[in-house]
Amino acid sequence: MFVFLFQDIEERWNKGKFGKEYDECDDIREKKHWNRNTNQGIEKIFEVSKIYNDVTFIDTFLTEEFCREHDMFSFAYNRSNKRYEIESREFEMIKKQLLKSLTNMGQPIIEVQNANYENRGELLLVHTYEGVEIDKKYAEDTLRNLYVLWQRPVHLQSMLDDKPALMSYSGKDYKQTWITFN
Repeated sequence: MFVFLFQDIEERWNKGKFGKEYDECDDIREKKHWNRNTNQGIEKIFEVSKIYNDVTFIDTFLTEEFCREHDMFSFAYNRSNKRYEIESREFEMIKKQLLKSLTNMGQPIIEVQNANYENRGELLLVHTYEGVEIDKKYAEDTLRNLYVLWQRPVHLQSMLDDKPALMSYSGKDYKQTWITFN
């Protein structure tokens, strides 16, 4: 996708499809055939490559027209039939999902909440739930590995099956309980 988006930027800057005049043009036909022969595409590519990271690149240069032209869509997991499906073809949803996948490298955000949980020297971690559940098997393995380092039981608060849960590993067994967040 990045290659196509760079090609789109090059074409837009070569034809002058940017700036106030272009943005304020309401005539769809005129915008489609817009060509001011500005030939600034290569310069813009070098500028973009130098200045933008993946997140700011998508946020700045992904356009609704580009998404329509490339038949882009957002997708989500459907629990009822246990598969991923098209969720939306709306530009804002597509952009939001792309940006979300690029932030934190697509990895969950987990923070230490308490290093003396229940006043027993146990470690409590909290997953920042943003609509994507943590991989349960990966969480179990991670809790086991953290136990080796911490040498005390470790716990992780998150959402599982759309309900708040506490996953714990005591050094012997893994356990999951449903909880109420305060």
